[in-house]
Amino acid sequence: MAYKFPSAEWTEQLHEQVNSSDSYASAAKTWEGDVLLVIEGGGGIYLDLWHGECRSAEFFEDPDSKDAEFTISASMEKWQRVLAGKLDPVQGIVTRQIKLDGNLVKIMKNVKSAQELVRCATLVDTEY
Repeated sequence: MAYKFPSAEWTEQLHEQVNSSDSYASAAKTWEGDVLLVIEGGGGIYLDLWHGECRSAEFFEDPDSKDAEFTISASMEKWQRVLAGKLDPVQGIVTRQIKLDGNLVKIMKNVKSAQELVRCATLVDTEY
């Protein structure tokens, strides 16, 4: 079954993928910080990430209603490229295709955990 991106159902599937991934748990074992993924004009996905686990995941119609240590914003087209594995999000941030509000140095020190998080997202059966 395909899940509409972004939505509460898609977010729930991502939550399950992250928490069932040994690769993410290993790569993110020292990560501490929450993330808000903003789809410009389409809502936001909040992830409470802590030591290789996603403690909670929520979809918000209005992403401005939630604060996080990191806010990562992009157009729907850019998110589609990320989820298709055609755009590495860290590369997207560095080349300013994706906007980061947060500490870039912390992200750069944790590239593997970011890549594993995206890999989990690519495993969700997604429709747009």
